[in-house]
Amino acid sequence: MATIKLHGSPFSTATMRATASLYEKEVEFEFVHVDMKNGEHKKEPFILLNPFGQVPAFEDGDLKLFESRAITQYIVDEYADKGTQLICKESKKTAIVRMWMEIESQRYDQAASKLVWEVAVKPMYGIPTDPAAVEETEGKLGTILDFYEKTLSENKYLAGECFTLADLHHLPTLHYLMNTPSKKLFDSRPHVTAWIADITARPAWSKVLAMQPNLSSK
Repeated sequence: MATIKLHGSPFSTATMRATASLYEKEVEFEFVHVDMKNGEHKKEPFILLNPFGQVPAFEDGDLKLFESRAITQYIVDEYADKGTQLICKESKKTAIVRMWMEIESQRYDQAASKLVWEVAVKPMYGIPTDPAAVEETEGKLGTILDFYEKTLSENKYLAGECFTLADLHHLPTLHYLMNTPSKKLFDSRPHVTAWIADITARPAWSKVLAMQPNLSSK
């Protein structure tokens, strides 16, 4: 029985991020489905794992973590000898990967998550989309993607020639945005488009997406 447990929803972007890292590292784990529609993430026993009531939560033996990016970094460090490396051994290359991880969390995701809420989540729940918010956020994301386009015209991946956590962390929001009209922001940038096609075709990511229909019926 796996000592590693990941508690979350297969539709949550943060849960998807953590799950992708586990599959990339080929680490065995038990997925514990948290029914967010019924508010399980705000109640015991889950609230004992994450006092902020947000998925995912992670257990590896006696270690308990929450916050998806902290989880992915632990997995990469603890299981360094397994699966895809996802981080560089050279300090200078590692610094570039960590810089891009900060760009993703502090800049890209700030805009991308707002767009996911407006153009993907709201329509699912029959909530009207705010066109002004969409326009403003698309403008911000477009500026960020201009920098991505320049970088990806010189590198295959964000931090160089290898797929790393810097790329992986983008996958969940990309998954939702590529099925909305906001896809045009990515389609208009050819190097960004090629990068997305590459990283979304990874076998580990396919396994993450395969979890959604299996658990959505439960």
